[in-house]
Amino acid sequence: MNHARSERAELSDLLVRLGPDAPTLCEGWTAFDLAAHLVLRERRLDAAPGIALAPLAGYTARVQESLKAGRGFGGLVELVRSGPGGVYGLVPGLDAAVNTMEMFVHHEDLRRAQRVWEPRELPADLEELFWKRVRAGRGLFLRKAPVGVVLHRIGGGVALGGAKEGPKVEVTGPASELLLFCFGRQAHARVGLNGDEGSVARLMDASLGV
Repeated sequence: MNHARSERAELSDLLVRLGPDAPTLCEGWTAFDLAAHLVLRERRLDAAPGIALAPLAGYTARVQESLKAGRGFGGLVELVRSGPGGVYGLVPGLDAAVNTMEMFVHHEDLRRAQRVWEPRELPADLEELFWKRVRAGRGLFLRKAPVGVVLHRIGGGVALGGAKEGPKVEVTGPASELLLFCFGRQAHARVGLNGDEGSVARLMDASLGV
């Protein structure tokens, strides 16, 4: 079992345990919405572009609601669990390449929205993979950062991103926490921040991520 499948299985179990009305870190979304989103991005490629492209977001939202109405919470969770669906299950290696971060981030979206949670201890190879993805994608993830960002990985590694001139903020943590920070979950990532107060505040409020 690869890490994408492992995260998928644990996320599916958590969805069942918490139920459809559980909150998530995705603004305005419950666990029901999150399950519908995951099914949509894998099995409704006609609607998936609206996840990232605002002009198409209305259609995507309508399809997401239709999935909820047609499948119900339990049905959607079983589709998530049985994945990868669509093209992700047909092309060798695509699930691991694309879904490892997706499943991890959304798993944490559900975990960290609950009243009590603690960071998980992840396998060393998964942390290493996340660091490679953070380094490779920092230009995209941090493109909207209003200040310079210096990412310090605990265990070794530095990556620069954000604004090229002006003040900088140092962000320190394990690769998994840096990934969550760069994906726009700044308030819920367990990282250390070092910089002037105004710059830190601006970075915390920025719309980071894809």
